[in-house]
Amino acid sequence: MANHPYKIKRIALFTDFGHQGPYLGQMKAVLADAGVPVIDLQSDAPTFNPKASAYLLAAIRRNMPQCMLYLSVVDPGVGGERAPLIVWSGGDCFVGPDNGLFS
Repeated sequence: MANHPYKIKRIALFTDFGHQGPYLGQMKAVLADAGVPVIDLQSDAPTFNPKASAYLLAAIRRNMPQCMLYLSVVDPGVGGERAPLIVWSGGDCFVGPDNGLFS
């Protein structure tokens, strides 16, 4: 991502993890030294439903500032074989599993 022309100003977490359990906290602990603000955008996206979550993420993104990194995890196959996907669009970066969430 360092060679991309856009500078990431914020990280937005978009997941189906929910508010209970350790997963959201674990992600935030890893990102604590990222040097940019981390926003809990959505923690209760449609569980294990990347297609429904794709519509929600697109709708939420319309009103967000540019230069965001959307770190997104909505995946019915968590722990399984999933290729990671990075998509740059309109000054934003989307990172998550290649399962239709960004389509």
